[in-house]
Amino acid sequence: MSKFVEKVDSYYENLTTKLGVKGVDKDLLTKVTKGVGPNIYKADASKVSSTDEDEMGRVKNNFLIKKLGLKDGKKLDDAMAKVVDIMGSSNKSKYRAVFYYLLVKELGQEKAYK
Repeated sequence: MSKFVEKVDSYYENLTTKLGVKGVDKDLLTKVTKGVGPNIYKADASKVSSTDEDEMGRVKNNFLIKKLGLKDGKKLDDAMAKVVDIMGSSNKSKYRAVFYYLLVKELGQEKAYK
């Protein structure tokens, strides 16, 4: 099994078991994970720090606005807050691919990965 497949499997397990998310679309998760690129293999870059305002700004600007083509606004802030809530604000293992997957689902942006 490739390291990439192992990562996707661990993210799937994180979503379904630890976070209790139902109906996870593994194909979409795989595409989102691929989009994160080599950062999934780097300890620090593979995670999102929801307590770091700069980091959250980068997620918003680089992923939601640039990658998904969304307009800045309260809707994006609300979606990010909901994902932080789902993952747990004190959770130190907010994997970037999982965070992005949940944002895509929350904002209904699955079409960006078709």
